[in-house]
Amino acid sequence: MAGGLLMSGAIAALFATALPGDPSSGIVDPPPDRIVIKVATVNGSGCPAGTAAVAVSPDNTAFTVTYSNYLAQVGGNADPTAFRKNCQLNLIVHVPQGFTYAIASADYRGFASLQAGASSTEKASYYFQGSSNTASITHPFRGPYDDNWQATDTTDWAQLVWAPCGVQRNFNINTELRVNAGTSAPGSSSFMTMDSTDGDISTVYHLAWKECPGA
Repeated sequence: MAGGLLMSGAIAALFATALPGDPSSGIVDPPPDRIVIKVATVNGSGCPAGTAAVAVSPDNTAFTVTYSNYLAQVGGNADPTAFRKNCQLNLIVHVPQGFTYAIASADYRGFASLQAGASSTEKASYYFQGSSNTASITHPFRGPYDDNWQATDTTDWAQLVWAPCGVQRNFNINTELRVNAGTSAPGSSSFMTMDSTDGDISTVYHLAWKECPGA
């Protein structure tokens, strides 16, 4: 997997309804130049080398992260440490000159098979390198459950925090899957994956744009 995730004009907070430009907030259409997202590092038990990839949408309003080996499980023949898996993406985002952006929303998808009495959680944390500001949201699931799952993190437009104009900082996205056997039957197996049923897009991050002052 290619390395490195930095951003030209780093974000500082996330989530908001992924809507078209909102004139009252100064949000404009995506800049005409393409944004370039590179992965500096991918670390974690849920994303071994070569198992995570990042792609940017043609209109520059979203990017996706694909995982092929992100699985947490308990019971059966599972390793005792397999109940928790995580993946930290360190991204470099090059933003067209004169623009800044914020993460408007984040969508997570996967599949879960939880026995009665078992439970699981999906958690995501977002922060810029060198910043003490970390935003985290957790989504719980309870067995019996045997289906695809989807979780969305959002806030209001007014709560968006924009990347400082003209500043480059690494943007970190740290996700975690955790499965708890709870009161499920001894020997039974429960698991949770972060990937779509066909192994494609699992996570989508929507970007909101606005012009920097004086641009």
